[in-house]
Amino acid sequence: MPIRVAVVGAGAISREQHLPSLAALGDRVEVVGIADVAPDAARALADTWGVARSYGDARKMIAAERPDLVTLATPPIAHRGDAIAALEAGAWVLSEKPPTLSLAEYDEVAAHEREGGPYAAYIFQHRFGSAAVRLRELVADGSLGRPLVALCDTLWFRDPSYFAVPWRGKWATEGGGPTMGHGVHQMDMLLSLLGDWTDVSAQMSTLARDTEAEDVSLAHVRFANGALCSVVNSLLSPRETSRVRIDFERASVEVEHLYGYDNAHWTWTPAPGVPLEEAATWAPVDDVPSSSHAPVFAHVVACMERGERPVTSGAGGRRVMELAAGMYASALSGRAVAHDELAPGTPFHAAMAGPDPRAATARIHAGTIRGGKVADPHL
Repeated sequence: MPIRVAVVGAGAISREQHLPSLAALGDRVEVVGIADVAPDAARALADTWGVARSYGDARKMIAAERPDLVTLATPPIAHRGDAIAALEAGAWVLSEKPPTLSLAEYDEVAAHEREGGPYAAYIFQHRFGSAAVRLRELVADGSLGRPLVALCDTLWFRDPSYFAVPWRGKWATEGGGPTMGHGVHQMDMLLSLLGDWTDVSAQMSTLARDTEAEDVSLAHVRFANGALCSVVNSLLSPRETSRVRIDFERASVEVEHLYGYDNAHWTWTPAPGVPLEEAATWAPVDDVPSSSHAPVFAHVVACMERGERPVTSGAGGRRVMELAAGMYASALSGRAVAHDELAPGTPFHAAMAGPDPRAATARIHAGTIRGGKVADPHL
């Protein structure tokens, strides 16, 4: 029997990624419904893809169709409620990023999971590209030596009209700025390679866009394995690029791309003294790009068939939310923040903006935060 799938959201991501990725799975899945708050859009998309039923309400679709899997292609504010509704109905979830608006919401969703499924997983496609998969293998077996220095940059450009969409750049609907909505892809891939972090020191500012949250963030991150990393997330960069570079004891490995990579975007540089014949074995054999959601969908469906937790659910999906929360906590408090300061009941576990979103906006808008004080932007 095919896995019965319900799609929530009839926008570009559903058209360009969710439905094509499901179609690539062939008769392993059957799309049984599409829902959107704009019923006409849901009906039009359903007609295009030959889906029999459409709905103007996701909860009604879940109740009526009783799907096995619900995919969420909606703004972040909608993820928590629809994910919980699906899990309570016994359906697995595959959601767009960011997973939720806060760690507290993430944990609330996770509390509705059950051993063996259903689970809620999240679409962090960059970790599924073949080069990233191969690099994780080399990190795990120690072939490259210890990781020492890393860079993680998401340097994108969004003009003022981008923020005319009402939910963008607002604490209550997106959870933050590019740290939440854009940089999470590179940050997730970095974390999948380097593991847990111990402390972070960050700065954020709103330099050029009309938005409640930041339009640029910078951070220094220390990992449990000792590696140090700089992270930059910007929406103000006309020459757009996405980059992750890690300098190991025995090699530098770097990927630079924009919204998705293939093997050609990666550079593998052995350290002096490393035999070239050994370095030649590092590159991946397959060439699976990261621009498509298809590998993520295939992974989740395979996990459903086996009753296993997907790698981007649970702790695997939470790790990038923890780093984002740590960055906001550091920037808004003006000090380094340790990982264990984000426990349940703490302000930045509850919300990326902390206890007072208005105060968070005022601090970020005032200028770069240094040493616990807001710097005078005129100095």
